[in-house]
Amino acid sequence: VQLQASGGGLVQAGDSLRLSCSASGRTFSKYAWFRQAPGKEREFVATIRWIGGSTYNADSVKGRFTISRDNAKNTVYLQMNSLKPEDTAVYYCAAAVRDTVLSSTRQSIYDYWGQGTLVTVSS
Repeated sequence: VQLQASGGGLVQAGDSLRLSCSASGRTFSKYAWFRQAPGKEREFVATIRWIGGSTYNADSVKGRFTISRDNAKNTVYLQMNSLKPEDTAVYYCAAAVRDTVLSSTRQSIYDYWGQGTLVTVSS
């Protein structure tokens, strides 16, 4: 099983970017995006249930970021709009075998992690 994250880059404040996370080998109950800014701990960004597509976002990105999935491509996306310099981080996708409470932000419920993709937002 592999999770491959892609789509990061250098953008200016206010720009948009879409991250992709493709999963090989199987599908999972839940997928999520986390991020880790320089000098900070990794934090939850958004999650989506594979069946049904229910989503939950961190307050810091509500109204700006949207998580979605493409069942046919076994891929999860993170559409990021109105980017801010404080969004600068390495973004990781994660996948959970078992379903849990949608609003859970715990990293421990995720069994597989992608390698991370760097997003840099300049002011």
